[in-house]
Amino acid sequence: MGPVPNDLRPSPPPLDDLDRAILTALAADGRLPNNALAERVGVAPSTCLARTRALRERGVIRGFHADVDPGALGLPIQALISVRLAAHARAAVDAFRARSVRLPGVVSVFHVAGAEDYVLHVRAASADALRDFVLDNLAVDPVVQHSRTSLIFEHARGVNP
Repeated sequence: MGPVPNDLRPSPPPLDDLDRAILTALAADGRLPNNALAERVGVAPSTCLARTRALRERGVIRGFHADVDPGALGLPIQALISVRLAAHARAAVDAFRARSVRLPGVVSVFHVAGAEDYVLHVRAASADALRDFVLDNLAVDPVVQHSRTSLIFEHARGVNP
């Protein structure tokens, strides 16, 4: 039997105020120990642990990540590259997504609505390396019709989970 269509899957239970408080606290500090998290959201540590575990199992919490300074990795240049595909058949779209997430320097890939199809968040060692990324990976891809690069001057993370 194949996968269940999205519209036939049972809806996950909605998030309540405690779930949202846990998510907000973890989004601000993913390394917060359970006891401190429980105190911050006003519940017993056992309740907090069970709720956090349930949020992970439901896929609400997808992971915990370190926010690393890209300059410290030798990648001080960041850009958002908008990509318009020439073909929109599912196979071409799926193949581009699968390729793009494995390209060197790609941090995130967003499938978006509008005039462009994808936005790639890319880090590079220099402006020359960024240019080479575009020429070597996008300009030569037959499914890419057009790309536009926007240099990121500054990035600030929001406070919302």
